[in-house]
Amino acid sequence: MTAAGDTFPTRTFRLTRADLVRYAAASGDHNPIHWSDSTAALVGLPGVIAHGMLSMGLAATALRGWAGEEAVFAEYGTRFTRPVVVPDTADGVEITVDGAVAEVREDGSVRVDLTVRQGTQKVLARTRAVLTYAR
Repeated sequence: MTAAGDTFPTRTFRLTRADLVRYAAASGDHNPIHWSDSTAALVGLPGVIAHGMLSMGLAATALRGWAGEEAVFAEYGTRFTRPVVVPDTADGVEITVDGAVAEVREDGSVRVDLTVRQGTQKVLARTRAVLTYAR
């Protein structure tokens, strides 16, 4: 049984420019700030940035890995607080995700709060999910 305060292991994802190109193809978001250094600089960004929804999706992937396939995402939301800058290198950048159970509700659903970082900087804030389980 899951209890408030339970945590799940930190999960690390590596993002490269190639990942951004693949995500753009899948999502249809071909904004040049996700692939062009000059366009990113022109609009005041520190470099090419990952799609916000890609970062959000990675957090959901980490949570799904911990919660299991039987968990249903009843709610999921976040705030985008800092862009994920992806350098034009083979190593790219690492995103880490961890979280804890904030609440187990009377109906059996579970609220989990997630922390998503690039290095020591949070890139998403108030990242929360409510999971339900089929009975």
